[in-house]
Amino acid sequence: MIGVLELPEQDETNTSRQVEVIDHFNLRNFDLNLMLVFDALMKERSVTKAAARLRVHQPAVSHSLSTLRLLLQDDLFVRIGQSMRPTPRACSLAQGISKVLSQAHQLLLTSQGFDPMLEERTFRIGCYSEIEVLLIPLLAEHLRERAPKMRLHARTTSPETVARMLDDQSIDFAVGCFHSEQSRFRRRELFGQSLMCCYNPKLLNFPKRLTLKHYRSARHALVSQSQDLGGCLDQVFRQHDLQIDVAVAAPEFLSILAAVERAPLIATLPRWIVQRFAGMFKLQSCEAPFENQLPPVTVMWPSHVDKEPASEWIREQIVLITSGRF
Repeated sequence: MIGVLELPEQDETNTSRQVEVIDHFNLRNFDLNLMLVFDALMKERSVTKAAARLRVHQPAVSHSLSTLRLLLQDDLFVRIGQSMRPTPRACSLAQGISKVLSQAHQLLLTSQGFDPMLEERTFRIGCYSEIEVLLIPLLAEHLRERAPKMRLHARTTSPETVARMLDDQSIDFAVGCFHSEQSRFRRRELFGQSLMCCYNPKLLNFPKRLTLKHYRSARHALVSQSQDLGGCLDQVFRQHDLQIDVAVAAPEFLSILAAVERAPLIATLPRWIVQRFAGMFKLQSCEAPFENQLPPVTVMWPSHVDKEPASEWIREQIVLITSGRF
């Protein structure tokens, strides 16, 4: 704390002497409590009254004063009759210390008085395309009346890059199928996912209830953000010993839906995507012909902002707008 004091100009002799003294002490010992004691003594000019002001016992104030005298190599307060008179050194420090304490007090009040209606901040959200299409419109609508000065900046991320982007503060939090167990991150589940299929009924003559036989015989279009054609569904297919013919793989689900509209392909996608967007491409939707359960969508954030008011508030809004919808 002492390193940020704004002190009046001193002559070079005093400045050199101060730096030399501070170099001999561990600055961690010069904590905020010592500044509080100093400020109370400046205001009360009495150890007893300063102790009452701080709601501590008198010996505690006397001990802190002794520590201050040792650190700063000055008596700071000299007893004159019933009063403790500040030395010139104490007077030179008083304004700077008072300012530091006032700034700390205002900072604490600001943190406690978080008001989303007044908050001017840009939140950077890491997600992939399907989550971005889901979340950003809902969140923008939700914030319009509750936090009109907040701004949203969506950034593309993936399970492979999310930890690095959170660590270097490229994003404030991430929403997706992220499951890091590292202690520097926190996670909260938003909603579970299951699979549905869709296809163009003009190009594929499938029954309304899609059978596993038809599914195996078809050519497929899948979302993949990796080098594998099967993407995140590879594990699901392995669990059911499904060997499928993947004709098209792309990182964007809209590209997959557009491909299925124009070619005799079947797409396997998260349920909420099919329910929301298949009709836009005039596609027939149906249940996947096998048991399936994808990892849940979570919100993940760095642990050091766990209790930061604005970050905590917007995470709660994300939980609120996704709860019960998907």
